[in-house]
Amino acid sequence: MKKSLLRFIAIFVAIAFVIGIGFAVVPKYAKAKSSKQIKIGLSLATLQEERWHKDRDEFVKAATKLGAKVLVQAANMDDVKQKEQCENLISQGVDVLVIVPNNAEVFTSIIDEAHKAGIPVISYDRLIRNANVDLYISFDNIKVGELQGKYLTTKVPKGNYFVFRGAPTDNNATLFYQGAMKYIKPLVKSGKVKVLFDQPVKDWKPEEALRLCENALTAAKNNVQGILAPNDGTAGGIIQALKAQGLAGKVVVTGQDADLAAVKRIIEGTQTMTVFKDVRLLAKKAAEVAVELAKGKKVSQLKDVNGKVYNGKLNVPSILLTPVAVDKSNIDKVLIQSGWFTREQVYGKK
Repeated sequence: MKKSLLRFIAIFVAIAFVIGIGFAVVPKYAKAKSSKQIKIGLSLATLQEERWHKDRDEFVKAATKLGAKVLVQAANMDDVKQKEQCENLISQGVDVLVIVPNNAEVFTSIIDEAHKAGIPVISYDRLIRNANVDLYISFDNIKVGELQGKYLTTKVPKGNYFVFRGAPTDNNATLFYQGAMKYIKPLVKSGKVKVLFDQPVKDWKPEEALRLCENALTAAKNNVQGILAPNDGTAGGIIQALKAQGLAGKVVVTGQDADLAAVKRIIEGTQTMTVFKDVRLLAKKAAEVAVELAKGKKVSQLKDVNGKVYNGKLNVPSILLTPVAVDKSNIDKVLIQSGWFTREQVYGKK
């Protein structure tokens, strides 16, 4: 009886000791996990355009304020390099991977690799196609094209057009084109407008746009009244070609991104409009959402999701912001009053 009692006491003490260790260890482990700094991988296709510097800086600033660390990689429009950089970010144990794809079609294996490691993937600004993307955050890119097309057809309801598309590897370029052609096609069908040139610009390069525009002007004998330029970088190349022929300011030219050089061209009259996409809002929202996903929130629980965009494989939950058309009439209101640029930056010191 005495031995049985002693054995019972020994077992009870042992169990209590184990439970005590458990209570001591679990809070410590939980605390260690919760105090671990969130790491976000940001893979940029390029830093060629001014806007991507702003995207990067605003994203890092917003994520840092939320206590996260951002590992940034830029691929200089090299598909292989970008995939390698994404693999490197995955190997570094990022909690979320945010990708601005150079080539929208090549990320299936990267996303699969990220998912195997438990890492959600956000497609930023440009939609990754034919892959299991968790979330897409961008502006309404068909709307961007619509703003360009509506402006162009309003200013030039009849005449000859050159139509420049963005990089063929960028899904956004397709969306911009679709939006613009909603307004251009009816005028072509009616015979009021002739499209004398319609080609993509490789890698969005201004020098490629310059070369293409020079060739188009030669073929058209300079007889062009309106040009659809998909962004401000290509608009710059196009306007350079127009200047060489004494046509700058005589031809309506669209744009996108509200780059400072483009805004100055609008003021001088060589570029007619641009589309402003406030990437401060986009980058801030993307950083906030990335941190939420890193903390374990599911995409279905995100309050800002306001649509779905089909990427060739699935309807990707999306957060879409609204773009704004800008010309001489509203530069001050849209770009200066919002703090995008200062008056001195736009107009020079007075």
